Amino acid sequence: MKIALGVSGGIAAYKAAEIVRVLQDRGVSVQVIMTAAAQEFVRPLTFAALSGEKVITSMFGSEGEHANVESAIEHIAVTQSIDGLLVAPATADTLAKFAQGIANDFLSTLYLATKAPVIVAPAMNVNMWDHPATRANLEILRQRGVHIVEPGSGYLACGMVGTGRLAEPEAIVAATLERLGISQDLAGETVLVTAGPTYEPVDPVRFISNRSSGKMGYALAEAALRRGATVILVSGPTALKPPSAAETICIETAQQMRTVVLDRWERTTMIIMAAAVADYHVKNVATEKIKRQGTRELQLEPNPDILADLGSLRRASGKSTPLLIGFAAETENLLENARAKLANKNVDAIVVNDVSRSDIGFNSERNEVTIVTATDTFAVPQADKLEIAQKILQTAVRLRQGKATLQAVR
Repeated sequence: MKIALGVSGGIAAYKAAEIVRVLQDRGVSVQVIMTAAAQEFVRPLTFAALSGEKVITSMFGSEGEHANVESAIEHIAVTQSIDGLLVAPATADTLAKFAQGIANDFLSTLYLATKAPVIVAPAMNVNMWDHPATRANLEILRQRGVHIVEPGSGYLACGMVGTGRLAEPEAIVAATLERLGISQDLAGETVLVTAGPTYEPVDPVRFISNRSSGKMGYALAEAALRRGATVILVSGPTALKPPSAAETICIETAQQMRTVVLDRWERTTMIIMAAAVADYHVKNVATEKIKRQGTRELQLEPNPDILADLGSLRRASGKSTPLLIGFAAETENLLENARAKLANKNVDAIVVNDVSRSDIGFNSERNEVTIVTATDTFAVPQADKLEIAQKILQTAVRLRQGKATLQAVR
């Protein structure tokens, strides 16, 4: 997900840096656009360093550059790449331009060109906020579907007291994500996600593993971040870049994963075991590279069942947390196997998918799953893995709410 953050000129412009950070903590990438006035308060380099993106400061390229076709139509390219436009702070001047359809800089032109949801967080002097022109412009924008994050009251930079102070960055980001259809229902939660394969060594250069790419687990981590959770990602070896806001712990073997998960499980409120953990490890790992010398047999021993261990620990604790969700990669009898794992491992849900299909599952960008709980079975049709992750988290939230209700009844 990508959001364009428009920063207009006012003393509150410095708070936009914190908005960038909070958006990134939610797994959102940010394209910053600054008006000329905003650059008098904060330098573009600040936002470039925070966002990792070039900051757009003018319609026709940076100062000193010659105008070119790419810069002249850059606002169209931005409209095609963003999921939403957030303007914070939004000055009285910017609100007036938006309301009256004036397009004389990059930000106002982008507003007219985009069909993405628009959110504005006004900040200004109390008299400007109360002025009939500003009130009229706000009403026009509301009627057009622009979501307005109301400013707070208190001491203002001008020395006056009243309404006009920029809303807190967390509140602005929460309102933005809600407007984009992303609930913040995991705010305050700590979600641990395991992802990827494990490598079980045979000798110093060889190992036993599986075809997992880690994409489903990484999608779950990103989705949980967007919904406001603190995320711990325990990842086997993958080529994926982890979400920057997640605490990522890299492991190789199943035993290493078990150690990390059991060390942290009591600090979590939800654990989703999406990793494809190897079922076996080699009993006697060679200390030197095994030479090619005809037929060789490997003696395998079972790896620990991390999900079952978690179920046992939770049951022994007498607590209902953390919520436990496991994955089952199956090739036959999908629902029967999932229901057996649900009961045997003492968990809240099993997400099962058919890995015999080439169009979904391992190494694919898409998936199709069925979520099995003690009382229901939910079929989630084929979609990209981030969308599947959101469906899984929706189910997790409903399960958690149901358990909380049950605890209250007890």
